[in-house]
Amino acid sequence: MSESEWVSLRGAAELLGVHPATVRNWADKGEIPSRRTPGGHRRFRLADLQRHMHQQDELQPVEVQVIIQNALGQTRLQIGDGQLAHAPWYAAMREETRQAMRTQGRAMLEALRQYLAAGAPDSGLAHAIDMGKQYAVALMADGLKLPDAVRGLLYFGDFVINSVLTWSELAAPRSPSEWAQLLRHVNTFMNAVLLSIIEYYQED
Repeated sequence: MSESEWVSLRGAAELLGVHPATVRNWADKGEIPSRRTPGGHRRFRLADLQRHMHQQDELQPVEVQVIIQNALGQTRLQIGDGQLAHAPWYAAMREETRQAMRTQGRAMLEALRQYLAAGAPDSGLAHAIDMGKQYAVALMADGLKLPDAVRGLLYFGDFVINSVLTWSELAAPRSPSEWAQLLRHVNTFMNAVLLSIIEYYQED
């Protein structure tokens, strides 16, 4: 079997959007098969990771589910590592607002998942627009200016885009046009949220 079909513990964690310790625990319990290198390091087969994600949500295309989990995992790691503390837009928010934004972020990713699973219909963008307004209301209450509100969403949106790109490189072969279409749909949804934020700020 080709070595390109296997990933490290950290690589598996990034794909699944969880902490490496969680993947290690799953492997110890036999929930995800793994093997050891001569040096004792764990390796996970991509097909097994795909199967695990598919079992978590039988109704959801595995790529979409992994992308969402990956983006959530990246966000949690950034917050946990304290890297966001130095961002002016993040520092300007009250802790109460930060907690609300985390909840909103999970809700937005779930809305994105549903939007992609439904085939990206135009009607699905209504939820994105509403979420943009909710973001704007919360951020304006903390006194954040429009540029900082935009920076925050773009920062978060980068995780989603990076997840799509990462999975497209490591997943089973698919046509470039399919991955390009998925990326366009993600951009359409995120742009709807962004434009909604901008429009709300301008109306105030």
